[in-house]
Amino acid sequence: MTTPARPTTSWPDDIFAHFKRVNIRQVAYVPDAGHTRLIERCIADADIADVVLTTEEEGVALVTGAALGGQRAALLMQSSGVGNCVNMFSLLSGFGVPCLLLVTMRGEFGEFNPWQVPMGSTTEETLRLSGFLTYRVESAEEVDEIVGARCDMAFNGSRPIAILLSQRMIGRKQWVAK
Repeated sequence: MTTPARPTTSWPDDIFAHFKRVNIRQVAYVPDAGHTRLIERCIADADIADVVLTTEEEGVALVTGAALGGQRAALLMQSSGVGNCVNMFSLLSGFGVPCLLLVTMRGEFGEFNPWQVPMGSTTEETLRLSGFLTYRVESAEEVDEIVGARCDMAFNGSRPIAILLSQRMIGRKQWVAK
């Protein structure tokens, strides 16, 4: 079991505020410790349908369906989930679907699990090759500005946008034996 370090800032709340500002109505995710606070905020909001996925690629279909139905959606995942979605990402560019993807990175700063390193080291390149414009957030102070601008870019320009939240910012994961 892993436990994330407790965030020292309100960066998940900054992201949630932008979700509300741009009228995101659906948020899909596979449960992830790095996104815990953001997921909790989405669950608590009656105007946002929170959708727990069994696999990350289901989220690409959800985002596509939301766009076709006239709603805005966001997809949350860990960097290891990006590899599961490569084939599905073609839907987004093929249909001109706006997609806001927030990725908590693994395989970076102080990673304890060697299985996370391969996908973590290729996540950004994989997303770019899949048609996403990618942006990294290295510190909590950058979240508001980067997420705000990229939300606008995704939904005003109908583009797939990926925001990579660095492992150093979200907190070093530690193995806790039970």
